[in-house]
Amino acid sequence: MTSSTDALTALPPSASLLSGGADTIVARATAEGRGALAIIRLSGPRAFTVAHALGIGTLSPRIATRVTLREPVNGQALDDAIATYFVGPHSYTGEDVLELSTHGGHVVPSTVLGACIAAGARLALPGEFSRRAVVNGRMDLLQAEAVADLIDARTSAMQQQALAQLDGGLSRRFLALRDEVILLEALLAYDIDFPGEDDGPIERGRITDGAVSLLASLDALSATAPRATILREGAFVVIAGPPNAGKSSLFNALLGESRALVTPIAGTTRDAIEAVLDRRPTPLRFVDTAGLRDTDDVIEKLGIEVSTRYLANARVVLACGSTVDEVERTINAMASHTGGAIIPVYTKADTRARGAEQTPESWQTVSAESGVGLAVLLATIDAAVATDTALTPPFAETMLTRERHRVGITQARDEIAQFLAGWRSDALPATVVAVHLQEARDALASVVGVIGTDDVLDRVFREFCIGK
Repeated sequence: MTSSTDALTALPPSASLLSGGADTIVARATAEGRGALAIIRLSGPRAFTVAHALGIGTLSPRIATRVTLREPVNGQALDDAIATYFVGPHSYTGEDVLELSTHGGHVVPSTVLGACIAAGARLALPGEFSRRAVVNGRMDLLQAEAVADLIDARTSAMQQQALAQLDGGLSRRFLALRDEVILLEALLAYDIDFPGEDDGPIERGRITDGAVSLLASLDALSATAPRATILREGAFVVIAGPPNAGKSSLFNALLGESRALVTPIAGTTRDAIEAVLDRRPTPLRFVDTAGLRDTDDVIEKLGIEVSTRYLANARVVLACGSTVDEVERTINAMASHTGGAIIPVYTKADTRARGAEQTPESWQTVSAESGVGLAVLLATIDAAVATDTALTPPFAETMLTRERHRVGITQARDEIAQFLAGWRSDALPATVVAVHLQEARDALASVVGVIGTDDVLDRVFREFCIGK
């Protein structure tokens, strides 16, 4: 993708993401490098004017048309391409959009992009296409973030989560909460403005119950944040034990590739090594840690300190050892470092001689060399993650996927709580406590993008890649 630095240098000093859709933007929508095809995307009022300058004639909307792209200045042929024209507002951005499918590689897309700029377009900033879609009402801010999450998805769970958000599930949830706030405001306004109506004043208990119910709904949605984080990053599964207990071998075997250095020398893993295994329903983030032992090696001590920090965040800990005594000592050592589920793992089943010490039935016996026990171990890990109550929220289909969402919910909850306290105490006029309802409504609306500031939009879309 074109870097944001490149994009900024293409703009005049006054240009920024605050710019509207008065100009026409262009960017490469596919990654740079050798490939069969590349897509150049234009959006704005001069999209077809730029197309005409490149030698493209009449295009039928939404019909892919084979064209010869030419240099605007001298008419030199640039590529034999496919052009598709989308007339606003029926396009991704809500503006006139032209997509050019060119041959891939470095030279062809670059020369076509340069020709578009020469014909009057400017290079788009990160996320500017999606920003225009939000400004023009083609999607809301939550859906735009889902587009970025879908592009960045590293697991199928994250993919499905992003698709659900793109479909508007989280948006509908926020708007429903906002509607509950508006209902409270309406009841309060009726009580304030029409106290002499035949129906009489609104029962105070009705407003109280509505606020209490709203707090419960906000808390329920807030509780989904840990689950969303797990789907994005994977549930931490820490592989712990003494040096030479087969931790790195197990790490590699579970992932199916050599990610950790495996040697017979004690203390080889000086730092934690992470990798995500795409599992359903929850991805697993395995962490191979430094062997736990007393050592005078400064670097190794640092690695052991890192290991203890990972243990504090672990959902599951695999307490490894190549002997029964090693496994038992690891279990005892882990108890004071983690609140996650501890699974005892006897790691070297293939080297155990006939008649050697037996392991308890509840332990997992595996061999990284032969693969014995690995499938059962993975199933046991899945079961441990599934029983973690922190990861099973009441609204699994709508989850808070970003810190911005959590902050909005927290702000709304704080305002509702203050309203409820003031309403119950009856110490302040209703017109005063009603201010908290307005603040709560605005906090929820700003997350969806119903209302908001350019600062929020800038912060969200600067995280996007060029061309999206």
